[in-house]
Amino acid sequence: MDKAKTVVEMREITKRFPGIVANDNVSFKLGKGEIHALLGENGAGKSTLMNILFGLYQPDEGEILINGERAVIDGPNKAIELGIGMVHQHFKLVHPFTVTENIVLGTEPKKGLAIHYKKAREQVEKLSKQYGLNVDPDATIDEISVGMQQRVEILKTLYRGADILIFDEPTAVLTPQEIEELLGIMRSLVAQGKSIILITHKLKEIMAIADSVTIIRRGKVIDSLPIAGTNPKELAEKMVGREVSLKLDKKKSESGDTILDVKDLVVKGRQGIKALNELSFQVRRGEILGIAGVEGNGQSELIEALTGLRPVHSGTIALSGQPLAGASPRRISEAGLSLIPEDRHKHGLVLDFAVRENMVLETYYKEPFAKRGFLNFEAIDKHAERLIAEFDVRTPTIFTEARALSGGNQQKAIIAREIDKNPEVLIAAQPTRGWTSALSSLSISG
Repeated sequence: MDKAKTVVEMREITKRFPGIVANDNVSFKLGKGEIHALLGENGAGKSTLMNILFGLYQPDEGEILINGERAVIDGPNKAIELGIGMVHQHFKLVHPFTVTENIVLGTEPKKGLAIHYKKAREQVEKLSKQYGLNVDPDATIDEISVGMQQRVEILKTLYRGADILIFDEPTAVLTPQEIEELLGIMRSLVAQGKSIILITHKLKEIMAIADSVTIIRRGKVIDSLPIAGTNPKELAEKMVGREVSLKLDKKKSESGDTILDVKDLVVKGRQGIKALNELSFQVRRGEILGIAGVEGNGQSELIEALTGLRPVHSGTIALSGQPLAGASPRRISEAGLSLIPEDRHKHGLVLDFAVRENMVLETYYKEPFAKRGFLNFEAIDKHAERLIAEFDVRTPTIFTEARALSGGNQQKAIIAREIDKNPEVLIAAQPTRGWTSALSSLSISG
């Protein structure tokens, strides 16, 4: 590939939001046939820069050149027209639709006035085989794994003719096997003439797949260099601006008495099929219990049953000896069980609420946040400011809408809220999704 040819050039891009400069005079280049990584902490400005390239935001200053020609990208349709596709961290799929229906949505081939579904299916199947994606065109999104859903997102960009692909945190919720498969897909895409921008926090993956890397810190470009001339330690130090240790010293666990006791739990999933079949386990005070498994093997149903979001068919759940099977979510929360959900947008935040309001979603009715049915905004504001400071949630103000925060800072806000409740048991589903060091600042004792 001719990596000397520049396919994307972003010159001196500046983007401001109320109270913050997300991109400060940022310049960036992507070569033909190159995989270029964008590296930075949460809120560094990586996704904002790529959202500008994809037309979701407009820059306040600077210019963009595509294949050497100045381009005004005033929306995603213009970006697609220019051959730019984006695979978002949060997939944009219609779950009841088939793979084919999702891929061609909005650009369906027609036969008269009707959709030519057979032709669409053939096109999807051809693309899937060409790029080694191996997706079933007739499966519904509900039926396939997260890794396969991501492949559908990739196929959506390829179906629309993208030669420049942006991957935003693509491995955040993939299994190790799926990550290896995705890296192989990226190599295949590049071998067939595509160019890739990879937004990621994972140094190991950058070293394995990228040709070059640009490091952004607090909205500014710190450095841009070839991967062959660097190492993970150097990249980590450039990313955070200080010396770092890549080793973790872990204290020996000291377990206490049983705090959560689950016995013979039966929970039904879709169509009345058992998702959990007489599942039993215990969690002791002071220990971390890991639950591993391929996506779709009952993990989501277990979380929903434990938190009161799904009925329990049979079996028992006890927290500190208190029976909770079938209890309401509020009662379970008040009993001392907290949840960091897998999908922060669906189940963790109200995106149109301010940060301060999201910090009291489960406690707004309690003192000091409410009295005689009226909210005490002074107490709510002080609470939010304290959590933002303690957990380093990077937000312009406590009045900023949650949707305006970066993915990692949205996750920090959720973790801050749940940890501050001082729960007896914390359930963490994919807690490090989109966060550089999600657990490095999270300390649990007792």
